[in-house]
Amino acid sequence: MLLLIYEWIQGTEAARLLNFLRYPTFRIVAAAVASLLLGMFVGPRLIAWLRLKQHGQSNVREDTPDTHQKKKGTPSMGGALILMCIAFGTFIFADLKSRAVWAALVLTMGYGFIGFLDDWLKLSKRNSKGLAGRYKIVLQTVFYLVAIFGIMCTWTGPDGAFTGPRLLIDTKLTLPFVPTRWFNPDFGWFYVFFAWIVVVGTSNAVNLTDGLDGLAIMPTIIAASTFAILCYVAGSLTRIADVETVNGVTRLVGVPLWRYLGVPEVPGGAELAVFCASIVGAGISFLWFNAYPASVFMGDIGSLALGGALGGLAVLSKNEVVSAIIHGVFFAEILSVMIQVTSFKLTGKRVFKMAPVHHHFELKGMAEPKIIVRFWIVAILCGGVAILSLKLR
Repeated sequence: MLLLIYEWIQGTEAARLLNFLRYPTFRIVAAAVASLLLGMFVGPRLIAWLRLKQHGQSNVREDTPDTHQKKKGTPSMGGALILMCIAFGTFIFADLKSRAVWAALVLTMGYGFIGFLDDWLKLSKRNSKGLAGRYKIVLQTVFYLVAIFGIMCTWTGPDGAFTGPRLLIDTKLTLPFVPTRWFNPDFGWFYVFFAWIVVVGTSNAVNLTDGLDGLAIMPTIIAASTFAILCYVAGSLTRIADVETVNGVTRLVGVPLWRYLGVPEVPGGAELAVFCASIVGAGISFLWFNAYPASVFMGDIGSLALGGALGGLAVLSKNEVVSAIIHGVFFAEILSVMIQVTSFKLTGKRVFKMAPVHHHFELKGMAEPKIIVRFWIVAILCGGVAILSLKLR
């Protein structure tokens, strides 16, 4: 919003004073700080209100170890705080003309709405079942299609005539550690289905991870920070000196950062970095209240929304495959559930004491804070490897 105001008053004396708004680097940091401050200010009041509204209700899932029963009475749906902060930071500091930003917001808020329905049904019906899985998938698909065909797609040509759908997302696949000039296959319209798997899979993976205090939010912060770097690189106009030899003459030339590092250009990538920063700020503020022992749970309104945001970022920033590394903790959690279910159906035996895998470690006697911190360390490692893949391309 501030950028639109700056462009509206362009050429005036006031515009000179607000010249810093032109720079994505400033707005990235400002979005994180603004989201963090809002969360710290609103958080205590929201938690008090949730505690009052949910007094006496159990917000602990039935499919958790018995040790979790002591958490009964802790208010849920704290993810509303996260969504509020993300929206605030993004609307204030991102370029609202960017289609990519709006697509990311639709996925985040849309999946947050699905999570709200799930949490509301759990609380109103006083059980942990909530919204049926098939309905979740249907609604997740609807919001995904709105983001893809309603925002990241054009239906007309330059002359305004109807031409049919044309994706504004690059349908070519990029791999980590492999330069795009070596391997960059085009998936065509099949990419829409592939991207759906990434977005919906990531959303449900984050939802499964949200089982311990602070377990899901910190890997989300790390993943969003990683995406902020990747998005800025892919969309920044920053140029870097490189050597070029033409007709035997070598000279220094300025090339875009994305071309220098061998990654595809993402129009609006720098604005997506502002969105990522809002997630980071919102996540840190929520962690203040969600750290062990938690004063509030994010609920599905938070976990499904954050998963949708991270899955959307993977697609919009052209890091679909790299996201399997960035989301290493989430990937391990959903993979453990798939392995457990498959093994039990085929052999009648369980591979883990309980799935997702963080419950397996709990039942083995590992203390909850130790599990949480170790998963955080793994998330940091995954983020670091993903960033290293940039230079190694």
